[in-house]
Amino acid sequence: MTSLVRVERDPSGLAVLTIDAGPLNLYSLELHADFDAALDELGEARALLIRAEGRIVSGGVDVSLFDAQETPEQAKELFDRMLALPERVAALEIPTVFAAHGLCLTWAFELAVACDLIVAAERASFGLVEKVVGLTPTMGGTQRLAARAGVGRAKEFVMTGDRYPAAVLERWGVVNRVLPDDGFDDAARAFAAGLAAGPTRAHAATKKVLAHFERGGVPEANAHITSLAAELYRTEDLRNAIRSFLTDGPGKATFTGR
Repeated sequence: MTSLVRVERDPSGLAVLTIDAGPLNLYSLELHADFDAALDELGEARALLIRAEGRIVSGGVDVSLFDAQETPEQAKELFDRMLALPERVAALEIPTVFAAHGLCLTWAFELAVACDLIVAAERASFGLVEKVVGLTPTMGGTQRLAARAGVGRAKEFVMTGDRYPAAVLERWGVVNRVLPDDGFDDAARAFAAGLAAGPTRAHAATKKVLAHFERGGVPEANAHITSLAAELYRTEDLRNAIRSFLTDGPGKATFTGR
């Protein structure tokens, strides 16, 4: 059976994970299982780009999955399973980029905000539309959106169930970059490849510092930053980059991820 999610590795160290469950790329337990299997294949990747095939990124969740839940206990078991996917992506130590080329609803948006960075085509739009079935988002999208844009914006986004264009979410600080529609896929890959070519373990340290900030603000981040930065002196990348800077000037170093 053809996998609904595949992963390819670029010589740069970039892993590209592609959702291909057309025509709507709906969330299903089968897609989730294939997604988990693809993440298992990342190996020594130095950055991850998540993208989708088809006209849209995703039309949402297969609603028959919700219909099959007969009790709150069954529903909670399902929702716990669903939440595990963005949580797993968020826990990756490498830079993660989500590329949205078109309509991106519900689970796909919740996956996007679990990534470090979001790039979007000009034509892309986003929404958490669970209200149409009387539900609230269950895969972390509400709270992760609030972390990026504030509680008021998260309430608006979820309670209205409207679709928001990429330019609006860039203004909110949710989307990092809006790129032209033409050549979007290549531009997104190039952006992610640039992260893969960087100091991988320093990027991991940056993610850890910001995770501390999210939990306890500046004081908690300050309590850990010096130790995290000092540990980078164990890496070849830091030692080599310092020597390169002193010998050849800034911006000439290359990084191996070690």
